[in-house]
Amino acid sequence: MKKKFLATIMASAMAVAMMTGCGSAETAAPAAEAPAAEATEEVAEEATEETAAPADGQTYKIGICQLVQHEALDAATKGFQDALTEKLGDAVTFDYQDAAGDSATCATIVNGFVADGVDLIMANATPALQAASAATTEIPILGTSVTDYATALEISDWTGATGYNVSGTSDLAPLEEQAKMFTEILPDAKTIGILYCSAEANSKYQADVVSAALEGLGLTVKIYTFADTNDLQSVTQTACDECDALYIPTDNAAASATETIDAVALPAKTPIIAGEAGISNGCGIATLSISYYDLGYVTGEMAYEVLVNGADISTMDVRFAASPEKKYVASRCEELGITVPDGYTALEQ
Repeated sequence: MKKKFLATIMASAMAVAMMTGCGSAETAAPAAEAPAAEATEEVAEEATEETAAPADGQTYKIGICQLVQHEALDAATKGFQDALTEKLGDAVTFDYQDAAGDSATCATIVNGFVADGVDLIMANATPALQAASAATTEIPILGTSVTDYATALEISDWTGATGYNVSGTSDLAPLEEQAKMFTEILPDAKTIGILYCSAEANSKYQADVVSAALEGLGLTVKIYTFADTNDLQSVTQTACDECDALYIPTDNAAASATETIDAVALPAKTPIIAGEAGISNGCGIATLSISYYDLGYVTGEMAYEVLVNGADISTMDVRFAASPEKKYVASRCEELGITVPDGYTALEQ
């Protein structure tokens, strides 16, 4: 099994070691709407049914590195904290830090966690997971909101578990089913643009899969990438000018800038189908999405298994959310004159 440590991230960490604004220690995650804490059946089956109580006086400190604040990642962090707080009460504390969308800042944060000797690192989003994996081979690392671990960690012979100190949960929804939504909701659309940030490896992974699925449905696909939010508006405008509709995967840069995208796409009358509910709420018409709160909650249960039950993280399979739901944004569909077929539930806004 091959793992390539990200030397460039480590170098960047040294360069930004004195950066401020990484978030305050010992704080809770940003507030996020929390649906019921029950995990979906498929994920719940993976959880250990019998759990041990922590030893008397045993406490745990967990470092949480979240790439950026937006609806999906905030919900995953809240679910993670809720699960562990329910199980451990005051025996667990969290050092939550937000990297403000910067991969180098992720490296600074997780290197600080290593220096502090935290008991476990929760890495929320792919760049945070990559930074944590590069920072330590000893401290257990659990990722969440990561689409494909083999892609994120450059593992060529993926078997479901990493074989070292990393595991977690994946937010991968059925991408082929997302592609089919274009023919269900937008039957007249012929050219679909896929918009994502070029810095996010898992966004490219999703774009490749969805592109192949769309082409298999007889649609023309064009790819549009932006480097950061500085060129997002112009790239979005070009995509809207050239395409009948757009697809945006579970891309964190896009998720943190949906207002910018919506300000271009809505006046252009260009509908967007998104990879998750937060992006869809911000600029889309529909999604096939999971509950990020539930995903984070299951990640918290995995942390308990590792910290208290002594589970071997190197052999823990990455867990997936089940039962994604087709949802639509009623107000935007109405404004664009789109009739939503049966089987879709309105997103709460």
